[in-house]
Amino acid sequence: MKLLFICNQNKHRSKTAEHLFKDKFNVKSNGLFNGKPVTKKELLWADTILVMEDFQREEIAKRFPKEYMQKQIISLNIPDIYQYNQPELINNIRDKMNELF
Repeated sequence: MKLLFICNQNKHRSKTAEHLFKDKFNVKSNGLFNGKPVTKKELLWADTILVMEDFQREEIAKRFPKEYMQKQIISLNIPDIYQYNQPELINNIRDKMNELF
């Protein structure tokens, strides 16, 4: 299964998620508001797209309406209050992913 994790900058949350699940799934991560934001190609690559907050799903819908309708996009509801690989972030991501997969 190909999973694409998306957050704002791809520095903390989505990068941590990619690192956590790289041995279990085929994963990538990207941001929406960084120097190299997620592309149509990356969205099409993924089987499932996991955003960290609901507004990120809405942003994908605005930028890529056709791809948005074709993909399963799940919000993990993880706020932007963590640092990369912070233990609380790791636990939060693992808990949310265990509910899904």
